[in-house]
Amino acid sequence: MQEEKTQGLELRAFQEAIRLEYHERDSARGLYATFTWLVEEIGELATALLSGNTSSIEEEVADIIAWTVSIANLAGVDVERAIIKKYGSILDRLDKT
Repeated sequence: MQEEKTQGLELRAFQEAIRLEYHERDSARGLYATFTWLVEEIGELATALLSGNTSSIEEEVADIIAWTVSIANLAGVDVERAIIKKYGSILDRLDKT
C-alpha cells in the first residue's frame, strides 16, 4: 500500500514532506548538529555495506537522502534545482535516448 502512495515520488514533494515533518526539530538542533546525524547515517551505511544486507543498505541509503534533504532545507537549498544545475547535462542526455 505504501508503495502505491509513493510511486513516482517527486524530489520537490519529498523535500517539502521532510520540511513539514522535521524542520522544527532540525532548526532547534541546528545545521552543524543535523550534519553530524548525516555523518552517523553514512557510518551506518558503511556497516550495512560490509554486512551485505540489502534491506539494511536500502534503509541507510534512504536515511542519508532524508538527512541530506533536511540539511538542504536548513540551508535554504532547493534540491531539485541544485541537481538540475549540477547534473542537467546528464539529464539532457537521458532525454535524447
